[in-house]
Amino acid sequence: MTDLLYSDTEDDLRAAVRALLTDRAGPDVLLGRIETGSPYVPGLWRALAADMGAAGLLVPEKLGGQGASHREAAVVLEELGRAVTPVPYLTSSVVATETLLAIEDPRERVTGLLADLAAGRTVAVLAVPLSAAPDARPATGGRVTGVADAAVADVLLVPRADGLYAVPAAEAVIEPQTPLDLTRPLAAVDADAASGVRLADRAAADTAIRRGLLAGAGLLASEQLGLAAWCLEETVRHTKERFQFNRPVGSFQALKHRMAQLWLEIVNARAAARAAADALATGSPDAPLTVAVAQAYCSKVAVHAAEECVQLHGGIGMTWEHPAHLALKRAKSDQIALGSAGSHRAVIAELAELPAPVPSP
Repeated sequence: MTDLLYSDTEDDLRAAVRALLTDRAGPDVLLGRIETGSPYVPGLWRALAADMGAAGLLVPEKLGGQGASHREAAVVLEELGRAVTPVPYLTSSVVATETLLAIEDPRERVTGLLADLAAGRTVAVLAVPLSAAPDARPATGGRVTGVADAAVADVLLVPRADGLYAVPAAEAVIEPQTPLDLTRPLAAVDADAASGVRLADRAAADTAIRRGLLAGAGLLASEQLGLAAWCLEETVRHTKERFQFNRPVGSFQALKHRMAQLWLEIVNARAAARAAADALATGSPDAPLTVAVAQAYCSKVAVHAAEECVQLHGGIGMTWEHPAHLALKRAKSDQIALGSAGSHRAVIAELAELPAPVPSP
């Protein structure tokens, strides 16, 4: 039976990550970093990935990791989503790490890279567009656009016609692009001229990339859950403190109904996201279906919560100084990351063997 509750260990991990982000990456810090053109907060990745050990949660202890599971990684992503934190956790510690684990190669070229990722010494990014769905077959060769966090990658995992290669980022051409979500930079990557080390042949690479993207999509739902929860909490707090006609605006029935509806959606999103994380952690054969359900639902909830956050904050929600726009941009960007809601609904229909609508005569 799927366990949707949080364990004591997960609660402790959540508290530690939240304390770190509150101390080092609050809204004022993020808004200030965005003004510089580079959202990454100096020292934050080392504190999270290396000092706290969050980067190695998915890596077995024998390879230098923490030997935890997708459930713990999901808790970290919930907190990163709440704070809209610009760190390469989803791309490096989840997608790239899961891809390397799926190769199942005991040789140093794979295990050594995994150990470096787990220790936070190296950031690796799979060189595919952020929008790539788990069932997509990535292009091989040439210029790849929309690669998230390539700007801070040390190693690129590059799909080529004959397999998957580890390419030093310094040998590739990485051209920054303008993203909607300023806290998750995108870049165009051209690694054709770089040599690199082949990690897997084409068949093994395809399987590994699908597993990496599936894990990424499943845990992205937790990031969306955390973002939506912050939006509701911040909105409730604001509407309790903001007065109109000598009453808190949150006491008006129309606003209470909107926030209550959002609360219901977030409760459902939590169940969907936790089910996806648990299915990935236990290796359930239903993981592809559970992940597709979580993505199809949570992406919509995150966008709705962010839109309500902006609107119910009134005028201040429309300003650059308030972090609501960071949440909205992250939610909109996540909506098409690792597969759109429509593509995930198509997967659900296929896996659940739902018949397509019959055209009207």
